[in-house]
Amino acid sequence: MRWSLESGTTEGTEILRLVDCAGMAIDNKGALYVSNVDSRDIRRYNKNSITGMVVAGGNDEGYGLHQLGYPTYVTIDSEGTIYVTDDMNHRVMKWVEGAKEGIVVAGGHGSGNGLTQLSYPAAVVVDQLGTVYVADSGNARIMRWPKGATEGSVIVGGNGEGGQLNQLYQPEGLSFDRHGNLYVVDQKNYRVQKFDIDSNK
Repeated sequence: MRWSLESGTTEGTEILRLVDCAGMAIDNKGALYVSNVDSRDIRRYNKNSITGMVVAGGNDEGYGLHQLGYPTYVTIDSEGTIYVTDDMNHRVMKWVEGAKEGIVVAGGHGSGNGLTQLSYPAAVVVDQLGTVYVADSGNARIMRWPKGATEGSVIVGGNGEGGQLNQLYQPEGLSFDRHGNLYVVDQKNYRVQKFDIDSNK
């Protein structure tokens, strides 16, 4: 659904119907990218089009680099590269425009809490340097993976599930403001937390 903030109406416009989607993103050209859980793919819908084109996955459920196990959150960088959290495969994958296979950029070593692992990753955000930030939901932490890194670092949480200010409980959503503050949807604590993140660490 789409709602116009300028039209003065409270009614939305239906964009897509009968899509089993878990996440979506819009690129700088207005194309819509939707993670389709049922068909294990990411589809791009160009502006004003209802016909989607598979741009990542779509080769049945699996662990291969040409497959996705359970695609959820998706984001697009300024060059049209797709980043998707592959929840059941405990990894974040990058798909360059036109690629037939993805590249694992975070996790991919089974479910666990090591610095090379993720557990049911949720939201993903990528900055202009290609640094990947991921809500590592099953580990109650937010991790940062610099471009090309083989392991990540914990930047928020990582102190077990709980309701203290240094803890998270199934973090789901991530967003940065223009000042570099990180906002985390701390789902099972029913709150949104704000963190001042030092990008140089």
